[in-house]
Amino acid sequence: MGVTSGVEDKQVTSTIRLIIACCLLAAGCGCSVKRMAVNKLGNALASGGSTYESDDDPELVAGAVPFGLKLMESLLAESPKHTGLLLAASSGFTEYAYAFIGQQADETRGENLERSDAMRERARKMYVRGHNYGLRGLEARYPGFGAALESDVAAAVARVKKRDVPLLYWTAASLGLAISGSKDNPAMIARLPLVEALIGRAAELDETWSGGAVPEFLITIEGARSGLKKEEVQRRMRLHFDRALEISKGRHAGAFVSYAENACVPAQNVVEFRSMIDRALAVDTEGNQDNRLANLVAQRRARWLLKRIDDLFLEAAPKAQ
Repeated sequence: MGVTSGVEDKQVTSTIRLIIACCLLAAGCGCSVKRMAVNKLGNALASGGSTYESDDDPELVAGAVPFGLKLMESLLAESPKHTGLLLAASSGFTEYAYAFIGQQADETRGENLERSDAMRERARKMYVRGHNYGLRGLEARYPGFGAALESDVAAAVARVKKRDVPLLYWTAASLGLAISGSKDNPAMIARLPLVEALIGRAAELDETWSGGAVPEFLITIEGARSGLKKEEVQRRMRLHFDRALEISKGRHAGAFVSYAENACVPAQNVVEFRSMIDRALAVDTEGNQDNRLANLVAQRRARWLLKRIDDLFLEAAPKAQ
């Protein structure tokens, strides 16, 4: 558990050497060579997310991520249109805020409301930061994208190609999470259609991306939608859940947790809620290393939700014997 393999040791050593070499080049050479060095390091950082995703120690990752995020921002100051870094910054700030700050804020709420609110605000600011980096990435790929969003959202997102589904997803997810943390801000809530347009385009291009992350996120979007009957919202969430389950083959704990929280709680269906939480906790975190960290984070939230079952439901069903 947590022991670095020989191959990983070589990869880490190579990355460290690359960082040192790039820093030396950046310090001693002209602008063009400096930019080339920054871009080379940026490419290495932007493609290095798998080491986090497969980690089995969320607390270790929580301590390591901030340094990486600030390093990315430093490199983006030198190479502001590096799309790999912009994507990594967008996903990095969003995931860090959700997995570590937002969850801790929820867990702290019953003990220290003031601290919890401060953490929620910090998470919200990071979501906005992640969203802005995502928009910059799309602007770098499709010049004029930002201005086009203001005049015709549908036409703007229609320009985006399949290769940029990750940018679409994280730009949408970061804004969606920021909106969920700004329920008393009408201006933020008014931006929900933009989230729907971005994630809708991602679904059109490749709904199977990242093992079903797109339909999984759409469960949350349906929960935030207004103007539809409750039955229709429940039906749509179920469709997204079933599709996420089909794509991931049940290996993503997050799909079960999202459905439990966004569908079962509003419907006050405690029996199905327990079933979803049980299924989330039963997901094998060892057999799916590419998604290990995300599953561990989702399972932590599942346990927290289960502890709050008496607060979430008027009548909590007994555990299955």
